[in-house]
Amino acid sequence: MINGISIHAIYVLDQDVALDFYVGTLGFVVDTDVDMGFMRWLTIAPPSQPDRLILLERPGPPALSEDTAARIRELVTLGAMPATILSTDDCRATHADLRAKGVEFTQDPEEQPYGIDCAFRDPFGNHLRMTQRLDDREITDDDIARWSPDSCSRGSTQDT
Repeated sequence: MINGISIHAIYVLDQDVALDFYVGTLGFVVDTDVDMGFMRWLTIAPPSQPDRLILLERPGPPALSEDTAARIRELVTLGAMPATILSTDDCRATHADLRAKGVEFTQDPEEQPYGIDCAFRDPFGNHLRMTQRLDDREITDDDIARWSPDSCSRGSTQDT
């Protein structure tokens, strides 16, 4: 029986730049950094969850053909990969801290039915969200209107 998730992968275009962003800016810690010759196995973890690893994976062999890797790299740059949702105890304070460090946000902190969250991208285009969970509340008509595709096309900086 499966009893958890141990590694989540995020495609990155340059693992050294990824280390600087995810460790130097966001505060993750390096778990494993091994040059295997044909690839680099690079995992990081949130300091408070050392067993919850993120593999900072450069698309390419042996997992992907060069043709497929090129397509993946293009999708990463377009911000078309699935979002990674990070958690925080204080979304507004962490947002202010990261903005002061130069992180560019695509959505400022906003109250949602599940808590407070915001959105930003890593240096490659990956979509990241940061959420402070609060007691759930009912979804309102205002929430639905804000989330609708029509509202996103009226000037939101958030693509997904």
